[in-house]
Amino acid sequence: SSGINAEYGTLTKHRKYDEAAPLLQGVMYVMHHFTPYHQIPQIKDLSDKLDKLLRDLAAQIRGDFEEAHSLYECKLNCQPSLADACLVVDALQPRVKEDLINWFVDRQLAEYKSLFREYDEVSWLDKCDRRYAWLKRCFLEYEEDCARIFPDQWNMPGKIANDFCKVTRKMLEKQMKNRVSELDVKLLLFAVQKTQAFEKLLMERFEQEHHNESAEEDETEAEKKAPASFHNAISGCFELYLNVYIDSQDVNLTELVEKFVVELKEGGVPTYQVGEPAPLLPSSSDLFVFYKKCLVQCSQLSQGQALVDLTEVFRKHLQNYHTSLLMPSLPSKSSGFASLLKDKDNNKVAMSEVVMICIVLCTSEYCLETTQQLEDKIKEKAQEAYAEKISFNSEMELFSNTITTCLQELVAHLDSLCEPALSAMLKVNWSTLDSVGDQSAYTTSITSHLAATIPAVRDLLHNSRKYFTNYCLKFANSFIPKYVNQIYKCKPVSTVGAEQLLLDTHSLKTVLLQLPSLGSAVARKPTPSFTKTVSQGMVRAEMILKLVMAPSESQLAFVESYINLLSDKDIGDFQKVLEMKGFKRSEQMEMIELFKKTANIPDSEDVGNVADQDSSRIRKLEKLIKKQF
Repeated sequence: SSGINAEYGTLTKHRKYDEAAPLLQGVMYVMHHFTPYHQIPQIKDLSDKLDKLLRDLAAQIRGDFEEAHSLYECKLNCQPSLADACLVVDALQPRVKEDLINWFVDRQLAEYKSLFREYDEVSWLDKCDRRYAWLKRCFLEYEEDCARIFPDQWNMPGKIANDFCKVTRKMLEKQMKNRVSELDVKLLLFAVQKTQAFEKLLMERFEQEHHNESAEEDETEAEKKAPASFHNAISGCFELYLNVYIDSQDVNLTELVEKFVVELKEGGVPTYQVGEPAPLLPSSSDLFVFYKKCLVQCSQLSQGQALVDLTEVFRKHLQNYHTSLLMPSLPSKSSGFASLLKDKDNNKVAMSEVVMICIVLCTSEYCLETTQQLEDKIKEKAQEAYAEKISFNSEMELFSNTITTCLQELVAHLDSLCEPALSAMLKVNWSTLDSVGDQSAYTTSITSHLAATIPAVRDLLHNSRKYFTNYCLKFANSFIPKYVNQIYKCKPVSTVGAEQLLLDTHSLKTVLLQLPSLGSAVARKPTPSFTKTVSQGMVRAEMILKLVMAPSESQLAFVESYINLLSDKDIGDFQKVLEMKGFKRSEQMEMIELFKKTANIPDSEDVGNVADQDSSRIRKLEKLIKKQF
């Protein structure tokens, strides 16, 4: 053993590292097997001498590197013995290699730290690309001056890059903290984009190299050599300051929505051709194009909290767009843009209102669908921990409610057109008609308004077919109970008058059943729910009129006919039919008592003011029809 020590000492003294490296490996292998026997004095003495020899060797090699670094101005390739020294270092304790690598990396970065000191202008964000250019030059100099010295598996360029990123991140963090007032969006975007491009280059170089080597080595060895990920290695420091970007987009969107409002006031209703689908408000697509641009930009800066913050800004301005443009655009909102629709011709005014309502409806539908897509896209780009915080449910509900409001206004508009005709029903003396003719003038008027309005709305909602169907259903829900109520008010009614009303009712029923395809060259079968709604409502009107026409000499027969035809035990509705037939008050009370007895209605039922009861069959009918929707 003393001979080995002497031989090894001679080799190291004369720096014959190429011969010392294999000998050292053999000695270390043998000593490893003697580890359990260190309590034996001779073995312990040998081990202590070897440890001292290895410590001296490590110090000597470190000295050789420092001397070469000083004498040859970092050009270590001029000392080929250092490459053999690295083979010896590989056989020593891992900390020896680690210390040598750290020393070398520190020496390499010393110039960088000196060039980019905190208060030098070259170190500010607007010149961050110069930092990355310095490292690229460093790699070139390393290849020329040092690459033949260090083994490839030491991955010295990767170690330099990793420490460079750590140092640079700390430098930038400190600078931004001290000069936060100087940060603006343009500067921040420049720095982030340059930094991320640099990180991408590092990942392509080092992580790809590691991937290629891993395919040829066992997994354990590959993991030991795995480089640190360079993703966000430097750019992560900008995360704390992305509020500058978010706040800027908030201001931009505020100005954008204000611009949309001014443009709508100045430009008026979007250009529309009769027979064509309602156009969208151009501002809606412009808004989402801006959103897309912001999202792409922000997702490049961060996939974390910044995306959540941007989502809140998006939500704020969707609400602002809804409140400032969509709702004021509805004609019913007198404080909004309704003045844009005024015209000397009342018919044109009404049609302009319909057009604007449909524009708002279609725009709201577009916003609803696009907002859902926006939410999905943001969640796709966000990290999993942040994706669950992203939701536009409230904003989508706003747009959905606006669509409902638009449908209600379209129905109210058509109702208002039909209202004079319904009122005209009450001006006819239905008790004095002596013959049944063609349909009454009020029926013709209603049919005319339907024929003029329904096709126009169908064209306007061509790209929103489900909402047109919904519109027809809502109109039926609204119109039929009103029509039935008007029939009740036509009192007294003679048999001939009832026959005329029955003819009118049949005509309206036929038109209403054809409502979805009214005036269309293509006859489309209405949905079963629509057909059921119209049929149930109008059949009730027909049954009421048939009861008015029915003989009433036998009170019991009349009561039984009423119950069989209408399946109705509402005393108020029964009394209205009696009034239509012209029964006197005393006769009505007799008939009501018989009705209660026949229909098994308890005596506690209040009949004092049945004619004025609000809980009449009309309301029940309205509820029944609405259930179909």
